[in-house]
Amino acid sequence: MKDFTSDRFRDLTLLHASEKRYPKSPGEAKLETFENLYPDRDYIIEFDCPEYTSLCPVTGQPDFGHLAIRYVPDKRGIESKSLKLYRDRFDNADLCLEEAVNRILDAVVEACAPRRAEVTGRFFPRGGIAINVKATFGGGIDE
Repeated sequence: MKDFTSDRFRDLTLLHASEKRYPKSPGEAKLETFENLYPDRDYIIEFDCPEYTSLCPVTGQPDFGHLAIRYVPDKRGIESKSLKLYRDRFDNADLCLEEAVNRILDAVVEACAPRRAEVTGRFFPRGGIAINVKATFGGGIDE
């Protein structure tokens, strides 16, 4: 039987209700992780983020999109509030959509060293063209 009462969440700082030191940019943001109780098993964790925004670095116009972050954890998992705060830091960042998707994938891989991961961005049309970007680590995730 797994021990669910351990102090495996002791390193999470952003989850505390009194925490107010939120990062100002994606570069300052940090994904927090927790111990995976099932490292001997492959399973998929998916974060569905339908409210992504950033700014086009050329025009300064907002880009809106829907992100899906999927990964197969190894020893660590991503804590969801830290992901929300990380994603929110993109709101006023000047980033190409391809850069944003790859940067998020890099942050996930750096934070929790998953077995496999993918980030998909489906960005709403601007000028009549929608852009979809998918970046993978360790091979795609098939179901």
